[in-house]
Parts: sequence; structure tokens; C-alpha cells
Amino acid sequence: MSAMHNNSAGGNARDSMLSNVMMAGISGGSGSGSGMMMASGMAGGGSVGMGTSGMQSAGAAGGQANMGASMGYHHHNSSSPVVSAHHHPQHNHNHVSQVAANAVAEHGANNFATIRTTSIVTKQQKEHMQEEMHEQMSGYKRMRREHQAALVKLEEKCKVEMEQHKSALDKEYDLLLHNFTRELDKQSAKHQQEIVRRVKQNDTAEKKLHKEIATRQEGDRKAFEIHRKKEYKANKERWKRELSMDDTTPKRQRDATLQTQKDNLKLAEAQEEQRLLRVQKTYIELEMRKFRRKKMGLLHDLEDQLLRDELSKKQQQLEQAHAMLIKHHEKTQDLEYRQQKSVHALREEQISKQHESELRNQNEYMDRAERELLRRHALELKQQPKSLKQKELQIRKQFRETCKTQTIQYKALKRQILQTTPKEDQKAVIKQLKEEQHRKLTLLGDQYEQSIADMLQKQSLRLDESQEVECHQLKDRLQYELDILTAYQSKNRMQAQAQRDRERKELEDRVSVRRALLESKMETELQQFNQERAERIRQLKEKHDKQLEAFDEESARMGFSALALAEASKETYPDEEASLSGSMLSLAHSNSSTSFPAGSL
Repeated sequence: MSAMHNNSAGGNARDSMLSNVMMAGISGGSGSGSGMMMASGMAGGGSVGMGTSGMQSAGAAGGQANMGASMGYHHHNSSSPVVSAHHHPQHNHNHVSQVAANAVAEHGANNFATIRTTSIVTKQQKEHMQEEMHEQMSGYKRMRREHQAALVKLEEKCKVEMEQHKSALDKEYDLLLHNFTRELDKQSAKHQQEIVRRVKQNDTAEKKLHKEIATRQEGDRKAFEIHRKKEYKANKERWKRELSMDDTTPKRQRDATLQTQKDNLKLAEAQEEQRLLRVQKTYIELEMRKFRRKKMGLLHDLEDQLLRDELSKKQQQLEQAHAMLIKHHEKTQDLEYRQQKSVHALREEQISKQHESELRNQNEYMDRAERELLRRHALELKQQPKSLKQKELQIRKQFRETCKTQTIQYKALKRQILQTTPKEDQKAVIKQLKEEQHRKLTLLGDQYEQSIADMLQKQSLRLDESQEVECHQLKDRLQYELDILTAYQSKNRMQAQAQRDRERKELEDRVSVRRALLESKMETELQQFNQERAERIRQLKEKHDKQLEAFDEESARMGFSALALAEASKETYPDEEASLSGSMLSLAHSNSSTSFPAGSL
């Protein structure tokens, strides 16, 4: 863009310089042509952007030439009468024409052979600039494509890694739940076996206890029978002795009394035996009811313990599942943070590379612009003598054209004066005209020499000032462009950092929401488990209460009160370790001395 701006400025300067040179020519037609040739030579020499100083120098040179051409002489188109004087013959005119032709042949042809027009120079510079810009844009596009491809590749890698991570976590969680199910099934089967074993054990212990009590009661009955027979025999002998000692009572009456006593004794013994059987039956039934009630309570305790074990196992599994979910959440969170960090690092690296490339290209552009300006200034300095020589030749050509015009005017003036001057005075008049012509030509030559000297001095000063100003302008513009680029990059970095902070905050919010949802779900599951545990305990307690109530009602129908069942048993149960002496029925309830009613004998 800097080169295009300089091209435009140089073209405007050249156009203005051409118009000034054309306007500065003398009325004789050759001046304007020399001015165009000079301007074209400057354009062909590559002094692009020489600017205002060259234009003003050309205008000043043309103006001084015009001034010199018009001093003391009329234009050749003037209709005013002029006085003719004596002049040199055709030799001067031919000499001036030959010098002008030689100058044109010497300088013009060679200069036009290397001239490049402004449009060609501008076009070439534009094409060169477009090629550089196209190359830079191609580099930027290639870099962006590479960055985008790397970013897409990293995101795809992160996506695959996240899918594999989630799949592994799902498999681990499913395996944990499967193991939990197997453990619960195994525990349930074990508990069922324990209950069945306890029921069988209770049945066996009940049969054993029933057998022990029945055996003991049978021994009591045998002992009672032996004791009854002994007492019957002893009473019978005693009754016989007592009756044999009573001689006053007839024998028949004594026999009838003895038979009556025997019958009463047998009846009392039979009643006592029935009472014993009732007591034994009641006792064994009561003991069996006590045993069953106690074993039922123990079985209920076992079921309670098994239920507590099952619920404790479920709670432990629930806590393990929740701990695994928390662990999975933390692993997923760490993976998300790590992936986002890698993506942000890649983006930051890409932005840094892009900014480095932009700064490198900008520095290259600045160096190239400064080198181009230095090269152009060096070329201007190199071509300045040639350009000044061309301007000097142009001024001298204008001087020759002016001399030629004045010579023609002098001849016309001399003819007019000689026509009206007497012949004897013509020689003096011609001499006077020659002196006047020589004086004016000398003065005009001095003026042109002074114009050339002033032009050379001003042109050198203006070229130095123009180059210095152009250097300052270029440095200011390049620094301004560098500041703009730096500000843009700083803004871009700030926007990228803000975007990264925003994405990081969004990820933290998503992780926080997911953690809150997970904790809420775990809390809900824990509440459901507590409700289920309370319901299971309530149902089991209700079942046990109903079983005990039904058992007590059945016992009441059998004639056993709850207090009687609640009394401690005198029996030692077969499955109890404490070895207590067997509770045998006291013979005080079965021996003959107390089995009969008082006063029955």
C-alpha cells in the first residue's frame, strides 16, 4: 500500500511538472517539446515520488527562460513595426540550428530509448505488491488451515478419549452392580438356608424335649404304680390285722368292711392316676408351648438379625456405588479440565504463532519499504546529475531558441531601420544595432546562467529536504501501522483470554451442576433406601407380632395363659449349653401318702 501511495504521488507530480514545463516555454515552438522530453526523461529514470521540489524547479527554470526571452524584444507574431539593423548573415542562424539539432540528437534519442511510462511503472509496482500480498495471504490461509486442522484433530482426539473414558466407567459401574446382585443373591440363599436349618434344629430339639419329658413321665408312672401296689398290699394286711383283732364283729361284716375299704382304695388310686396323667399331659403341653414360643422368639431374632445383615449389606453396597459415582465424577471432571487445558494451550500457541508471523511479515514489510525508499533515494541521487543536466540542456536550448528568435527579430528590425535610414548613416546604425544586440544577448546569457545556477542549487536542496520528509513520513506511517497491528493483537489476545475464561467458567458451572445433580440423586436413593429399610423392618415386626398373637391365642384356647407361658421353664432345652438338672415331677404329687384325700383312710 505504501508503494501504491508513492506511485500515485509521483504520477501527480509528473503531471504537474509536465504542465508547468509546457506553460513555461517561449512562444517559439521548440521550448515546450524540450520540457516534455526532460519530464519524460525524469519519469523514465525511475525518480518516482520526487514530488513537489522537481516540479517547482522545472517551473522556475521555464519561467526564467520565458522572462529572458521577452526582455527588450517583441514576440515574432507582434504586428508592431520594428526597426531593422545590420546583422550577421546566415552563418549565425545555421550555427544555432546545428547546435540545437546536435543537442536533440545527442540527448533526446538516447533518453527516449530507456524511458518507461508512469503507467508501466505503476502497473509493475502494483503487480509486485499484489504478488507479495497474495503470497502473504496464501501463507495466512495455509497457517489458518493448519491451525484449524490441528484444532479439529485435537477435538476429535478428546472426543474419542471421552467416549472411551465414559465406556470404561459404565463397564466398571455395571460390573459393580452385577457383583452386588450376586452378593445379595448369595446372602439371601445363605439366610434362607440358615432359617431352614434353624427350623429343622427347632423341630429336632422339640421332638427330643418331648421324648425326654415323655420318658421321664413314663418312669414316674411306673414308680407310681409300684408304690401304689406296695401301699395297697400294706393297707390290705393292716386292715386284715385290725379286723381279725375285732372279735365282736361278725366275719361276714368284717369281710364286707374289708371289701369296701379295698374298693375305696382302688377308686382313690384310680383317681390319683388320672390326676397324674392330667398333670403330666398339661405339663408336657405347657413345656412344649413354652419351647415353641421361645424358639419362635429366637427364630424372630434370627430373622431380625438376617434382615439387619441384608439391609447393612445393601447400605454398604449403596455407599460403595455412591463412592464410585463420586470417583467417576472426579475422574471425568479431571479429564474435562485436562482436555480443555490442552485445547486452550493449542489455541494460545496458534494465536502466538499467528501474531509472530504477523509481526515478522510486518517487520519484513517495514524493512522492505525502507530499503525500497533508500534504493529510490539512492537512484534519485544517482540520477540527479543526469536530470539536472537535462534541465540545464533544456534551459540552454530555450536560450538558443531565444537567441534564434532575437536574431530573426534583429534582422527584421535592421531591414526596417535601413529602409528609412540614409545610406551614409546605415553603417553607424548597423554598428549600433550590433552593439545593442550583443549587449542584450550577453545580458540574456548571464540571466540564463544565473537561472541554471539557481536551479541546480534549489534542486539539490529540495531533493534532500524531500527525501528527508519522505523518510520521516514513511517511518511515521510504518510506526503507525505497527502500533495498529500491536493494538489489534493485544485486543485479540484479550478477547481470546476472555473467551478462555468464559469457557473455563462454563465448564466449572457444568461440573458444579452435574455434581449437584449427582448428590441430589444419591440423597434421593439414600432416602428411598431408608424408607425401604423402615418398611421392611415394620413388615417383619408386624409379621412377628401376628405370629406371636396367633400362637398366644392358640395357647389360650388350649388353656394356657400368657403369664404361664412367660414363666421360666424348669426344663433344660437340648440346644442350650447350660446343663441343668432335669426337672422331674416331684413324687410329693404322686406318692400314696399324699395322693389320697385327708381322712380317706
